[in-house]
Amino acid sequence: MAGPADDVTMTFGGTATMLLRIGGFTLLTDPNFLHRGDRAHLGYGLRAKRLTEPALQPTQLPALDGILLSHMHGDHWDRIATRSLPKGTPVVTTSEAATCLARRGFSGTADLQPWQTHEFTRGTDTLRITAVPGVHGPGPLAKLLPSVMGSVVELIRDGGAVSWRGYISGDTLYRPFLGEVLERCGPLDVLIPHLGGTKALGLTVTMDARQGADLVELLKPPVTVPVHYDDYDRFRSPLGDFVAEVGRRELPGSVRTVQRGETISLRA
Repeated sequence: MAGPADDVTMTFGGTATMLLRIGGFTLLTDPNFLHRGDRAHLGYGLRAKRLTEPALQPTQLPALDGILLSHMHGDHWDRIATRSLPKGTPVVTTSEAATCLARRGFSGTADLQPWQTHEFTRGTDTLRITAVPGVHGPGPLAKLLPSVMGSVVELIRDGGAVSWRGYISGDTLYRPFLGEVLERCGPLDVLIPHLGGTKALGLTVTMDARQGADLVELLKPPVTVPVHYDDYDRFRSPLGDFVAEVGRRELPGSVRTVQRGETISLRA
């Protein structure tokens, strides 16, 4: 039976913000603390209006081992994060985002290229982060949007085998090359896809229900926990559509939905 050192839980803050407790490690993902009615800046004059209240604020956070940032957009790292998060906290992210954070005074950034890794250690345990490539914008729009990465997160106990493995997609569209997650890292315990079917300049820039289901079909996780689907006015594909699509196609595993502020297990 798994003990506390093996527990893996997620507290959902909204959008793609999650407090992950993985064994003895604590990670925060894509910190977005803006309030309902606030607007996130996306660049090139694009903005998104928040429709919900976040369930996590900086004052509620425990001590962090690190932060995972998929990319530098205002709905994934906002002005409150810049002002409130400890500047020495390690941030694992893309080279582009690391450069931006360094200008804002964050000294512990670890910038990763696709399939590079970063490790945290605590005693004999290791938390390994592997950067997974992503495509945020189709065609020419890719040059206007920031580079994005997903993350495979692995808990390695006592210097031995991987005891848990999860994949957080980041703001990517579905692409067949994401199957390399299984080839390079191995089978997943959980998939956490960023959904929402986000629209920018009339084009879809995050997975909608169909693309999200395609990813489930490709990676075959025992558990899928969708995030990033209803917090901003640019989201066009609701959670219910994804759940229905997975059910219609009778895809493997189960979909485990989570409410803002709720803590759930990420074990199968």
